[in-house]
Amino acid sequence: MAKYGLTLHLQPGDKSITGSFWGETEAGIVGRNVYVRSDTPIHSLLHETCHTICMTQERRDRLDRDAGGDDLEESAVCYLQIVLADEIDAVGRNRLMSDMDAWGYSFRLGRTQLWFESDAEDARKWLIDNRLLSKSGRPLFRLRA
Repeated sequence: MAKYGLTLHLQPGDKSITGSFWGETEAGIVGRNVYVRSDTPIHSLLHETCHTICMTQERRDRLDRDAGGDDLEESAVCYLQIVLADEIDAVGRNRLMSDMDAWGYSFRLGRTQLWFESDAEDARKWLIDNRLLSKSGRPLFRLRA
């Protein structure tokens, strides 16, 4: 989170998560802040973090719960969260893609891994074009301008 200039807030388990769009255990976002509880799934933490990374500064400045964005940006968010899973010890992309499938992410090919490996070139290109991912597929640890 710090590499992106974002702040992670761990909230008590008996409180609603600030800025959560989905409620219950799902992560929340407000400005450059990501809110979780100890029972928040890692895919949710990464997904909401990646929304914050992928949106424009103007949207980030007024962000409170609803990330918005179009379908291509949503795909880029999903792609980036998979890439960033490799940056977290004991997570990695394989575990994250399995978690995404279990939660109910839906992709044209049915499974997250098939989408990521065979059908996500538009999301990858969007991330490269917006200088969030290198051409070799590494995160650049910057927010979208």
